[in-house]
Amino acid sequence: MVFGKHLNKYYLKYALFLLLGIGALILVDVYQLKIPEIYGQVIDGLDPTTDTTKLTIDTLKILCKDMLIVVIFMVIGRFLWRVCFYGAAVRVEADLRKEMFSHCKNLSSNFYQHNKVGNMMSLFTNDIETIHECFGDGVLMFVDALCLGGMAIFKMFRLNAFLTFLSLIPMVFMGIISGIVGGYMRKKWKIRQEAFSELSDFSQESFSGIAVIKAFVKEFKELIAFRYVNKRNEKANVDFVKASTLLNIFVTLFVQSVVTIILGVGGYYAYTGTFNASKLIMFLSYFNSVVWPVMALSRLIEMSSRGRASLNRISELLDTPIEVKDRLDVRKDIDKIYGKIEYRNLTFRYPGADYDALKNISFTINAGENIGIIGKTGAGKTTLVDLMLRTYNVEDNTILIDDNDINTLPINLVRQYASYVPQDNFLFSDTIAANIAFAYDGKSPIEEVTKVAKLADLDSNISEFKDGYNTMLGERGVTISGGQKQRTSIARALLKDAAILILDDAVSAVDTKTEKTILDNLKATRKGKTTILIAHRISTVEKMDKILFLDDGNLIAFDSHENLLKTCHEYRKMVELQRLEDEYGGEE
Repeated sequence: MVFGKHLNKYYLKYALFLLLGIGALILVDVYQLKIPEIYGQVIDGLDPTTDTTKLTIDTLKILCKDMLIVVIFMVIGRFLWRVCFYGAAVRVEADLRKEMFSHCKNLSSNFYQHNKVGNMMSLFTNDIETIHECFGDGVLMFVDALCLGGMAIFKMFRLNAFLTFLSLIPMVFMGIISGIVGGYMRKKWKIRQEAFSELSDFSQESFSGIAVIKAFVKEFKELIAFRYVNKRNEKANVDFVKASTLLNIFVTLFVQSVVTIILGVGGYYAYTGTFNASKLIMFLSYFNSVVWPVMALSRLIEMSSRGRASLNRISELLDTPIEVKDRLDVRKDIDKIYGKIEYRNLTFRYPGADYDALKNISFTINAGENIGIIGKTGAGKTTLVDLMLRTYNVEDNTILIDDNDINTLPINLVRQYASYVPQDNFLFSDTIAANIAFAYDGKSPIEEVTKVAKLADLDSNISEFKDGYNTMLGERGVTISGGQKQRTSIARALLKDAAILILDDAVSAVDTKTEKTILDNLKATRKGKTTILIAHRISTVEKMDKILFLDDGNLIAFDSHENLLKTCHEYRKMVELQRLEDEYGGEE
């Protein structure tokens, strides 16, 4: 068994299952301890030196009938406790995994920048399965050890108190050693889980980047690196198995030593007439009933060691605070966003960073305006729009939407009325139609999917595929080109038809003609809605209503393309440099 604040509530939630299972288990234990009594009656009936009634056919029939009743009750009881204990364990596993997933989806981007996918997956697989085992088998072993072991020792004590006392002395030493070994095993299990997480991380990154590995002919290098990680995982597993085997050896040693004591002392008692053969057999049978609880306790110690280590890892995840969340006083009276955006003296630094990503940014975007954001790599363009979507916390009254402080608006409302095409165009392992319709509530009609695909200049490419919109995409969309992935993401964002559309370098992988088609379609279909387009090339944004020019986290200028050419030296210089670059490229 294993206990912790994130697990204790499930013992209460499934208390009915557990109590019913415990009742069935006690029933099995009671009837199981009747078996030695039946054995004793048979031996007494066969022993010519006893004064008891000799074994007859009628007596044998009665004993067989009693044995059959015992077997039937044991079978029914074992079926019931298996259903109750293991059924509750499966439900706890599902509930805890759901709780973990629900918590993970609310964690901020900062959390995922510091925690790898492989480690997260090990929590959802190995660690959660360990909790499942501890909840099901743990309760069984703990209750069975107490009930069966306690009743068997009581019956042994009634037969011979001194022999029972001698039998339990080695068990005390075994308990002490088991506790010491259990603590050592808990440390080894934690190391094992960390090694497995490292192996999962490495494998996940290698499979995701397999195209790069092949392109640079680094298969052998990756194989050598994998061998190292795999060897570390192997060593961690072997160390844990050694500790587990050591514990089992101690258990076997002490159990067999007790059997030797019983045979020696009990045989002497039988020789001197204190015991007869039936009592010695009954005592041995009762002790055999104690062996399972003792073995269960050793396994329980091992299991609890693993369970505590796994629960600690899961608790670290569940105890991670949700940094970006709605305030208690969030406004409930606002149910729609129109698209006005204002930044007031915003300065932002990423958690743990040494410098500000954005410095004293102030500007206003009116609802329905088309805005371009331009700047060098690392200027803060993506950070600027990410903050608008509440991926990080900002100071009060530094970002306003429709003249409302963004911190007072429900996060879901802000994101509901915004549509985002990030630089990393993530696609799911599903059909093209399902990927485009991802933002749609319910099943989107194929006509709507086709409409936005045409706006993203994607429909003609899809029609060339054998299965059309039902074409299955590989993981992260690896089966289509970079430009097709970008346009699929754009179509997905357009289907949402949000008041605010953000395109973060979303046309960088398409040709000039396709870019022009997409931008013209956006301008025609999004009248009255706010559109923000981030780009590296000025030619992409020069026809926008206004252009926001960033450099090293500073807002250099914010005006139309024509005005910026007249008033902003840095902007004009960038235009001239890009023009020269285009001319040079054209000559080449």
